[in-house]
Amino acid sequence: MNLLLLGSGGREHAIAWKLTKSPRCEKLFIAPGNAGTAQCGTNVNINPNDFDAVKKFCATEDIGMVIVGPEEPLVKGIVDSFRADSTVNHIPVIGPSKQGAQLEGSKSFAKQFMVRHNIPTAGYHEFDTNNYQEGIPYLQKHPIPIVLKADGLAAGKGVMICHSYVEAMSEYELMIHQSKFGEASKKVVVEEFLDGIELSVFILTDGDHHLVLPQAKDYKRIKDGDKGPNTGGMGAVSPVPFADEAFMKKVNERIILPTVKGLKKDKIDYTGIIFVGIIKVNDDPFVIEYNCRFGDPETEVVIPRLKNDLVELFVATANKKLNEVKIEEDVRVACTVMAVSAGYPATYEKGFPITGLDFKVPGTMIFHAGTIEKDGDVVTNGGRVLCVTAYGETIDEAVSSAVDVMGEIDFDGIFYRKDIGWEFR
Repeated sequence: MNLLLLGSGGREHAIAWKLTKSPRCEKLFIAPGNAGTAQCGTNVNINPNDFDAVKKFCATEDIGMVIVGPEEPLVKGIVDSFRADSTVNHIPVIGPSKQGAQLEGSKSFAKQFMVRHNIPTAGYHEFDTNNYQEGIPYLQKHPIPIVLKADGLAAGKGVMICHSYVEAMSEYELMIHQSKFGEASKKVVVEEFLDGIELSVFILTDGDHHLVLPQAKDYKRIKDGDKGPNTGGMGAVSPVPFADEAFMKKVNERIILPTVKGLKKDKIDYTGIIFVGIIKVNDDPFVIEYNCRFGDPETEVVIPRLKNDLVELFVATANKKLNEVKIEEDVRVACTVMAVSAGYPATYEKGFPITGLDFKVPGTMIFHAGTIEKDGDVVTNGGRVLCVTAYGETIDEAVSSAVDVMGEIDFDGIFYRKDIGWEFR
């Protein structure tokens, strides 16, 4: 089977790496890919949001399945576009419908879904230009800290945790009236702050059945000790030590089953990954957010711990036969450490040559994120540049191995955290 994978990040390199291990993968194309995915298949210069170009390529190259990595094509309706086109509607696209993708595309949609199906989440209220004035006294009476979330997609940057009323009022005005996050913050969801520890849970569903994949915990702050601004993710570990059998039983009963059943009850067409961002408050799980695709950098630890054939999993998903599959996990720990450009998550420069990529250590993998080939060299092409994933018997062992390999890699301004998994080491 010829496969087309959409995306260009570390998530897509990890997925591509896994897909090529399947005997059912004859040819793999990645659009647009990066310097790492080029080692797994053929990069294609197509924007994943250009649905006509994607469909034309699928028809020309006899693509048997499309796997969507990033959220934007899903939120914009790539699944619906394929199904409405008689030339490609026979090709399964792994991902939810446009309506289903609203679980990530709209915080308001997700919150209403959770309330409707009694899924535990933080208390909230919505505001936009129509009820902006009502939000002022609401914020002034709200306990500190206050969480403000842009309703739409904001590249992972649309969440503000405000520790004073002055900050909250300023951000509220910036988001709604000054369009701080563009159209995404025309509506703002104000949430109560939940204090706890987070984890990411991944569900693969065919619409009727579902499987739970390995859990992970990511680290978003730029600096060691969880300090500095939020990023797209500086690293991750899997499994998560506190996600024991008793806690995951609560997650399954209170969150996973109500989510899957709620989608079916609401007649929402959803096939693919449901990423549930969960926070453990005392001993109880609450949903922070839903995503409609694999997370990044969590994918770089979840996929290496998944022993199943990924193509077979996706075929079973497309054929609504996930009830015939059992997830198998590698018993080892996996950790990933992300290297970023100087200045990230603010402004940064691109185009710096990367050295040390040939350094090989058993039990470790290098996944490219923001890289590109230029004049025979691999150079930086993004804020998050690449990550090193390592296996270990313990989190400390896996992190140490990843950091050791990262120490052999270099580019101008390279920066990475050395304390991933710090609270478990």
